[in-house]
Amino acid sequence: MNGHADTLSFDIVARIAERAPELRGAERKVAALILDDIVSASRASIGALADKAEVSVATVTRFAKAVGCEDVRELKLRLAQAAGVGQRFLRRDPDAAPDSLAARIFEDVQATLAQNQGALAAAPIAEAADALAAASMIYAFGMGGGSTALADEMRFRLVRLGRPVASYQDGLLQRMVASTLSKEHVVVALSVTGQTPEIVESCALAKQYGARVIALTAPASPLGALADWLIPVIAIETDFIYKPSSSRYAMMMALDLLVTELAVKQADHSRELLRRMKHALDSHRGGGERQPLGD
Repeated sequence: MNGHADTLSFDIVARIAERAPELRGAERKVAALILDDIVSASRASIGALADKAEVSVATVTRFAKAVGCEDVRELKLRLAQAAGVGQRFLRRDPDAAPDSLAARIFEDVQATLAQNQGALAAAPIAEAADALAAASMIYAFGMGGGSTALADEMRFRLVRLGRPVASYQDGLLQRMVASTLSKEHVVVALSVTGQTPEIVESCALAKQYGARVIALTAPASPLGALADWLIPVIAIETDFIYKPSSSRYAMMMALDLLVTELAVKQADHSRELLRRMKHALDSHRGGGERQPLGD
C-alpha cells in the first residue's frame, strides 16, 4: 500500500480487469466470479467465494494479493466500496425500483458505463489502435445477439477511417477466414462473455498463423486470455429480465474508445476522409452542418 492517497485512488474493478489475463487459471476463475457480481462477492465469505469459483481458499488468498490487496479482508472492503459507488443502480430490491421503465433502463445503462469506465482507463487502447493502423486487413468477429450487430458496427466505423475491414458472424466462416491469415492481419473479436467456443477457437486458429487479436470481452475469459490486446467489457446484469442486456453499451463504449483513438492518431487523414464523406452525403440528401455523419 502507498498510503492514504493510494487507498482513495485504487480502483479494484479496473485492477482486476487489468491483471486478469496474467493470472493463473484458478485465479482467473475468482476474477470472473467477482466481475460477474461485485455486490455478492463483496458480501461472501472467503469459503463461499472459493466454493462458488470451484477453487481452494488458498487460491482466493493468492488472488487478493495478485490484485494488490494485503489479504482477502482488504479485497472485500474494496469490492464493497466499488459496489457502493453505484449501489442505487445495482440495487435489486423491487421496493426501490424506479418509477418507470425508462428510468430503470437508464439507470442500468448508467451503472454499466460507470463500472466499465475504470477498467477501460487501464486498457491498452493506444497499442490496439496502433495495430489497427498497421494492419493490411482487419477482420471483426462477433456472434450472438449483441456482438453480431457490433461486429458490423466496428466495420462501419473503421471504413470511415480508411481501414480495410470485413466482418464475419458465422462460426464456420470465421474459422475459414482465420485459416487464411498471417502476421500482417488483425482480428477484432467481440464477445461479452468470452466463452463462445466458435469465436475462441477461430481466434486461436488465427493466432496460430501469426495474426494478432484485439478482444473486446470479459477480462477473465478464455478469449481474454489469448488476446494480444484485451479491451475489457464487464457485464452487469440485474434480475429485471425483460430488457436487452446493458452490456451492449459497455461494448459500444469500448468500441468507441478504440476507434476514436485510431481516428486521433491519424488525425489529418481522418479529417479529410470524414470531410469527403460529409460532402458526399450532404450533396445527396441535403441537411445541416450538425447532422449525424452516416445516418
